[in-house]
Amino acid sequence: MKPVIAICPGSYDPVTYGHLDLIERAARVFDRLIVAVLQNPEKAPLFPVSERAEMLREATRGWSNVEVDVFEGLLVDFVRRKGARVVVRGIRAVSDYEYELQMALMNRKMEPTVETVFMLPAETFSFLSSSLVREIVRLGGSVDGLVPPMVQTRLKARLR
Repeated sequence: MKPVIAICPGSYDPVTYGHLDLIERAARVFDRLIVAVLQNPEKAPLFPVSERAEMLREATRGWSNVEVDVFEGLLVDFVRRKGARVVVRGIRAVSDYEYELQMALMNRKMEPTVETVFMLPAETFSFLSSSLVREIVRLGGSVDGLVPPMVQTRLKARLR
């Protein structure tokens, strides 16, 4: 049987422990997990895509079946190029589900052979988002326990 390759796409601006929880659990389920950092020219991310990918590589280096890559354009095109069969998406709340369901159905319409798997976060991280982390740092708060220390350092340098 062919190994199952899964893609875990996102902006990861910056990577949080919530992202890493999802990545760790998905890495236990799938043979190979590609964490795909979205380069979206319409958004104004805090960190350039190369730095987001670098932080993810550092944060995931302990998982041998996880790799980090960058993509732009349609997710289904990236999935095809990588030979993946699954897209993994985290769902924190009902509002996430509504958006993710719409995206999953559109991806299925464009590429019927690819399945989307929704995973719930650990309860500890169900409230956590990159935008909240950025806001906390901007306002001078602590993000201890929310992001890896190397991400904290980069956030403080960028936002203070």
